[in-house]
Amino acid sequence: MKIKLALFAFLFTFVLFCSFLVVDSGLFNISSCRDDNKCIRLAGEMELVQADNIPESDDYDFTQLRASNAENKTLTLGSTDKESGYQFRLELSSKGAAIKNAVSSMYDNRDPKDPQPLILLSPIEKGPSDTVLSMANGSFELVDKKQRFPLNKLNWVVPDQQDKDLAVFQAVLTDANGKDSIKLVKTFSIKPDCSDIDCKLTIENLSLQPLKAAFQIQGPCGISREGARGDMRNIIAAYMTNKGTIESVKLDNSRMRKPAQYNNLEDLKLTHKDASAQFMWAAITNKYFAAILHAVPEDDDSLYRSDIIPGPAQYYDPGIAEKKPNGDENSTFTMQTGIISLEPVGIINSVKTYNFQLYLGTKDKSLFEKNPVYSKLGYFHSIKFLGCCLPKFIINPLAFGIMAIMKWMYGFIPNYGVVIIIFVVLVRLALHPVTKHSQVSMMRMQKLGPKAEAIKAKYANNKNEMNRQVMQLYRDEGVSPVSSMLPMFIQMPIWIALYSAIYANIELRGAAFLPFWITDLSAPDALVRFSEFTIPLLDIHIDSFNLLPLLLGTAMFLQQKLMPHSSGNSNPQVAQQQKMMMIMMPIMMLVFLYKAPSGLNMYIMASTFAGVAEQVVIRKHIREKEAEESVGLVPATSKTGGKTKKKKPKPFFKNSI
Repeated sequence: MKIKLALFAFLFTFVLFCSFLVVDSGLFNISSCRDDNKCIRLAGEMELVQADNIPESDDYDFTQLRASNAENKTLTLGSTDKESGYQFRLELSSKGAAIKNAVSSMYDNRDPKDPQPLILLSPIEKGPSDTVLSMANGSFELVDKKQRFPLNKLNWVVPDQQDKDLAVFQAVLTDANGKDSIKLVKTFSIKPDCSDIDCKLTIENLSLQPLKAAFQIQGPCGISREGARGDMRNIIAAYMTNKGTIESVKLDNSRMRKPAQYNNLEDLKLTHKDASAQFMWAAITNKYFAAILHAVPEDDDSLYRSDIIPGPAQYYDPGIAEKKPNGDENSTFTMQTGIISLEPVGIINSVKTYNFQLYLGTKDKSLFEKNPVYSKLGYFHSIKFLGCCLPKFIINPLAFGIMAIMKWMYGFIPNYGVVIIIFVVLVRLALHPVTKHSQVSMMRMQKLGPKAEAIKAKYANNKNEMNRQVMQLYRDEGVSPVSSMLPMFIQMPIWIALYSAIYANIELRGAAFLPFWITDLSAPDALVRFSEFTIPLLDIHIDSFNLLPLLLGTAMFLQQKLMPHSSGNSNPQVAQQQKMMMIMMPIMMLVFLYKAPSGLNMYIMASTFAGVAEQVVIRKHIREKEAEESVGLVPATSKTGGKTKKKKPKPFFKNSI
């Protein structure tokens, strides 16, 4: 009896359990599902999903990823017509879903014979069949499956329906059995009167398996040289530090040209010295233009995406087969994600979207400050000055201030050549008291040269006593070596900042001084053009007769001739060296600045001629001062023994010895 009761209890419990499973399966639920749809339960809610999007089984074979190669197509967005309002024209390629080239509608390439719209971005040819395109998707990786697919080699599908300012590309990756596994949709969009290119990449998991993925996206590439002499192209990455400040790191294109120094991927990473700093954006720049790529965060209050990091910089040298750089070398960078978790199809987080914004335009601080997004992201860090001998916190504020003043002056005097000359004269006048004090001190020290040489000869074996006697001589005569050098240190940052501001100012690009001469202040004046030839040993390529550097060399020679030289009268060897320097310095500067931008040469020439005039005035002042002092001489009498007695000058500082 007990056995029958136990068996009945077991059967009753089993029936109840099976009934519960049937009810829980949703067999008796009332819903709006039709035969052509399948219902998936999500968090207690019913969600309809099309049946053709839901795989029937989860037996996916991810031992290999495949994709169908579509026809190679080119799409065009924007225009090079200035009246259209677009900042540039984009040519997009379906290969890699990338930017083939970007052509400016605002600037030309400064070709004196046949000016054409400036190409901002262009392909990099790595080899006969290998081309690098801006914003191309690199490798797509299923991390947990250990599979990788080169999306940059794939011709993406281009839907027939395309909008005017929007381009759409699609790609579907299949497993080893041909089942659709991953769908990618990539869009590019632009707007009139906007320097931004918006790029959106959507990744959708089409399988019933959760996946761990990661991808790379190519940064902008193919930016051309703008410097008339040197290659000023850089790769820059910006980071947000724990203090809330933005700092940048730079890789110089000319340094990357030396493969011996950069043969390790670790050397090419755009990493910040502080590992906790958050990556914000990376850019390629030349003298005047920048292409800045920023991964737009999901949170509007954030400035960066924590799952995007910069990949290694990449350097391409087309002249490497010739074993000689040809000047067309280029560089770029990649961005890469961390691990992306993709849930099975139809479930929340089975689709992930990444937004990128590419700024393509001039390096203009005023423009960056007007745009709140650019200002918060610190795009002004893309502007690099030449004041390498001075720290950034000194050179940057001075150079930016000078650029702002010059732009303000241009509003009253619409000629940047005249603005440069006037600005240089104003700076000379402002620094005249300092310069005058320095020149007077140097002239007085020059006259003390014979006495100083005599002391050095007398105490040649006792350097301590020699130095003490020389300093005592300077105290007695009221002069100081420091007083002659200090003004130079005060003036140097100002002149270097002015030099840097003129060199990097985009406002000077294409700006003319005269209609027949110096028609572009950002290029050599090129009064007469001829076939190019190279100066032996110096490797300088000459293709024009530039008058401005010759005038500059003449001005420097006059300045050297008027410059006070110490100890020249007492030491023939020093006098000979000074004479050689008087000749060599103008020649060296002529060679160095022959192909420099005419705006820069105009600044140096204006400063030099102003300096010559200033020295004439200072020398006149010194002669008048000496004439006044000569009046105080006591005439020779029998009581003085025929000797004159000169008034003792007031010491520069009191004797503390």
